Amino acid sequence: MNAHRLSRPELADALEQGFHNIGQAAELSGVSAKMIRHYERIGLIAPAARTFANYRLYGEADLHRLRFIKRARSLGFSIKQIESLLALWDDPRRASVEVKQLARTHAAQLGEKIRELQAMQRTLETLAKRCHGDGRPTCPILDDLAGGG
Repeated sequence: MNAHRLSRPELADALEQGFHNIGQAAELSGVSAKMIRHYERIGLIAPAARTFANYRLYGEADLHRLRFIKRARSLGFSIKQIESLLALWDDPRRASVEVKQLARTHAAQLGEKIRELQAMQRTLETLAKRCHGDGRPTCPILDDLAGGG
C-alpha cells in the first residue's frame, strides 16, 4: 500500500499498515533522519506522506530507495551522479550501457583521486624523513609549507 494514497491517517493506523516513521526509516535503512530530510529536500526521494499530526511516513519502496542512495554514497558517488543513477534505476527502458559508463567514469575518477592521495602521502613521508624531530627550530615540513612546495 502506498502511504501517499492515505488521506492523512493517524500515526498508529499507518504503523499498523506497515509504514514507518522517520526514526524507524532511519534505523531500517541505515540513513540518518537528518539525511532523509535532506534527500527529500533536494529531491532524491519523494516527499513523504504525512499523518494527521504531520509526521512523515515511509513505505518499503522508500526504504529501498534510501538503501540504494546509502550504497551509492558508500561507493563515493556524488549527489549528481546518484540523481542520474536513480533516474536510470526508475526507467525500466534504460540501457545498461549508460549505467556501466557512469560506473566506469566514477571508477576512473576514483583512480585519479587515489593517485593524487598517494602522491601527497609520498611527499609527506619524504618531508617527515628530512625533519630531525628534535629540539631544533628548523623544520623542512614547515619550510615546504611556507614555500608552497
